[in-house]
Amino acid sequence: QVQLVESGGGLVQPGGSLRLSCAASGSIASMGAMGWFRQPPGKQRELVASITNVDKTNYADPVKGRFTISRDVAKNTVYLQMDSLKPEDTAVYYCKAIEYGTLASTPGFWGQGTRVSVSS
Repeated sequence: QVQLVESGGGLVQPGGSLRLSCAASGSIASMGAMGWFRQPPGKQRELVASITNVDKTNYADPVKGRFTISRDVAKNTVYLQMDSLKPEDTAVYYCKAIEYGTLASTPGFWGQGTRVSVSS
């Protein structure tokens, strides 16, 4: 069982930046992949960025070029650097880890979420 704890959310103006962190209770090196999902108000949860155990990254089209996912295996932490934030990035952001399979469909470990609000 792996516990994930997100942090770093908050209120930011359009064009600003935030860095989210996802700290794991166990070794993330044993995870096949980790990712960040978000759930905007009144909408479904969606995958925005992922990173595999060989550091292959992937991004949803709306965040390409603005968000960067990375991981620090020594700290058992995954990050999401979010730049050039837009009001439509407003959502609760969740971290997920899986041992195998695909993030979008395979059951895994979830964090409790951190809220990001982008508004002037």
